[in-house]
Amino acid sequence: MNLELSATAQQWANDILVWVGFGTLVGLMAKAIMPGRDPGGAVATLLMGIGGAVIGCSVLMYLSNGQRVSPITPMGFVVATLGAFVLLFFYRLLGGKYFVEGDHGAPGETRAPSFGRRRYYRTSRVDD
Repeated sequence: MNLELSATAQQWANDILVWVGFGTLVGLMAKAIMPGRDPGGAVATLLMGIGGAVIGCSVLMYLSNGQRVSPITPMGFVVATLGAFVLLFFYRLLGGKYFVEGDHGAPGETRAPSFGRRRYYRTSRVDD
């Protein structure tokens, strides 16, 4: 019984380490495809990679009539990267990276939309 528990724990530890490494690689690849500043750090990249692997491999499994797809294959890596890319796109879209609400100015004033660009104005201090 003790030997069986040890083998199960070792298999779980191996699976977790593989998913952490694979998720990090997939998340970094998705961020390389869509460059730009992201508010997320290493943990967000890892979770995005793991989520992308789950989404990408699930979609591929659905399209291939239920044939199991391992994410640690070349095809699994490609679809996991595409899944993470989709997650990153929606993460940026929902985070306000592409569109900014408000910033319309006074009523009747026409101004070009800024689309996420912030404008900083220089102020000077005048000493009397």
